[in-house]
Amino acid sequence: MNTMSSRMGDLLKEKLVQLQCHFTWGTQKETLDLDDMVYRLKDAIIFANKYQAASYNQLAFVNCLQGNSEEAIQNLKEAEKILRENHKDAFERNSIITYGNYAWVHYHMGQLDKAQSYLDKLEMICKPLTDGPRYTAMIPEVYGEKGWSLLSSAAPYYEKAKECFEKALEKDPNNTEWIMGKATVLSRLEAFPGTPESKKPNQSVKYLQRVLELDPDDSMAMVLLALKLKGRSEREEANKLVEQALQKGSKDPYVLRYSAKFYREQGAVEEAVNLLKLALELTPHSCFLHHQIGICYKIKLNKLGDIDPRWPATQEQTELISQCKYHFGKASECRPRSAIRPMLDLADIYIICGEHSEAEEIYNNLVKLEDIRPENIQQICLQAGSFELKQKRSESSAVNLFLKGVKIEYDSKGRQQCKNKLKEWADEKLCYAPRDSKALGVRGLLYQLDGNKSKAIEYFEKALEIDHENEEYQRALSELRHSH
Repeated sequence: MNTMSSRMGDLLKEKLVQLQCHFTWGTQKETLDLDDMVYRLKDAIIFANKYQAASYNQLAFVNCLQGNSEEAIQNLKEAEKILRENHKDAFERNSIITYGNYAWVHYHMGQLDKAQSYLDKLEMICKPLTDGPRYTAMIPEVYGEKGWSLLSSAAPYYEKAKECFEKALEKDPNNTEWIMGKATVLSRLEAFPGTPESKKPNQSVKYLQRVLELDPDDSMAMVLLALKLKGRSEREEANKLVEQALQKGSKDPYVLRYSAKFYREQGAVEEAVNLLKLALELTPHSCFLHHQIGICYKIKLNKLGDIDPRWPATQEQTELISQCKYHFGKASECRPRSAIRPMLDLADIYIICGEHSEAEEIYNNLVKLEDIRPENIQQICLQAGSFELKQKRSESSAVNLFLKGVKIEYDSKGRQQCKNKLKEWADEKLCYAPRDSKALGVRGLLYQLDGNKSKAIEYFEKALEIDHENEEYQRALSELRHSH
């Protein structure tokens, strides 16, 4: 690029960053599983008719990140075509994000004039819609699509997605797409331990009920509502909703997968497997479905009782182990960042059948992962630590992993279980080695976390009597004394 075109590129970039589109919404390439997103978006284009244009828009962004700019342009042409068909009278309002994406893709291709032409179009569209920025308009259509995009990206963006749906609903309170978006993001956040939403786990219910008031045929809202009502012991109504949803959405893989979850949690594991296999026929690349099928087979395996390594497994156990390995393995393929639970489940199966080196390899890879959700790190620490303790008899590695899980300040089941493991270990250790500094320090930390300052000080002092130079204990003691 010569100096003049370089200067043009810089000036253009200043305008591009003002746009509202996938390239400015803050989703980081590092936090996205791009290959998995391609599969999911292609499935959504086939099955989620309402959101086809939005899926093409997001697919264009992913393709551009992967260096497939020509393909990205084709995706945007498809999005534009669908928007023209579906929004004849309001095409321009609905095309703001698509045109923004066009501008960015052309910029990445070095086609600066074409990028500028889309900026000019956006300026004309947005001028009558806003007093704000020149190249965008914060209207419900923009907030709504941004919400769905963030929701389908990765868990770290769920909170932002919720805010977007709230903004869209301020101006358009009866739009079922935005109400469904808010309901979906709430139900996901309610399932994460430690989130504010998990402390009020029924907020999503009223939004799902509102969707069904406005659109009684929404099978997705039916099945999500059924899952929530089941948790509130409203079993009869929940069962009816799932039956209705399956009648209306028998060819929708999303309805099938959530119905399968409902039946699995009810104990009807075979029914769940059948529905998941139907969904897998529709979306054969779905890692999620393989994981769910594996979970069902693992439940069946656990019901048969423990496998004694001294005796050969029964034919039924062998078959179930093989199914678990296959489906957890398929779910884990090519997805190091987002397939953490399937990998942990696969490691479990290896342990059950005594294949410890395979389990160890999985844990070693998972422990190295960075920038993943805190509850996932805590779960990795719990399971890898338990493996170190039970199978490898390595106390110090196990304790270090449990400590890592506990020190992440995120309130999850995994963290609580790491605490319990540390307490058991320290109690046992101090019975026969009352002057073990590590065990004394662990006790101190556990008392500190529970808010018992005087006991925490007592145990950190005892630990320092033996391990005088330990900076961690010194620091903890100093903090406790200053806040005492």
